[in-house]
Amino acid sequence: MPFAVARTRDEAHLYLDLHPCEDCGSVDTAWDSALVNVGGELANRYAGTCAGCGRPREYLFGLPEREVAPVGFPTFGGPEPSQLVDAGQWLWVADLSAESAATADPEEAGGALAIASAAVEEIVKFMDARAERVPERAFWSEIGRRVRDQDPGRFTRARLAELRETLSRRAAGNPVRPGTARERGVG
Repeated sequence: MPFAVARTRDEAHLYLDLHPCEDCGSVDTAWDSALVNVGGELANRYAGTCAGCGRPREYLFGLPEREVAPVGFPTFGGPEPSQLVDAGQWLWVADLSAESAATADPEEAGGALAIASAAVEEIVKFMDARAERVPERAFWSEIGRRVRDQDPGRFTRARLAELRETLSRRAAGNPVRPGTARERGVG
């Protein structure tokens, strides 16, 4: 029974944030993680209790072929595209993070802009080296397809490069202080 791979802790936590409790809609869960053997296959198990309604929650993620060492916050993955978060969801995350940075204090803004920038980098990973547009296969979630359908032009190499540059300029004025975003529960 193969599980979708969570390349890093940051990616797993983002996925969990994108999948609220089915009973009450809360994302507030204190997650415990452990390596488990499921039917002879190793998996990373995230389990916790929903703070909103008390429902037990559990997700199993496959392990990456190669461990991805964190290189800063956030580290969502290596060079391969995500199996958990589709291209449209990544852009949705980038947009929400960039919007929250606009009204946050400089410390929080730096963390939010780091997330937004890393999310844009994740979208590009779905594209072949010569592709000018993110392929259709990179959109499998309802949110992802909705974001793509609202403005398909945002998923071109040129527009993504422009967005990366804009986020980089904004982030230059709001540096991420080590540990601060993670301590506040982002990622």
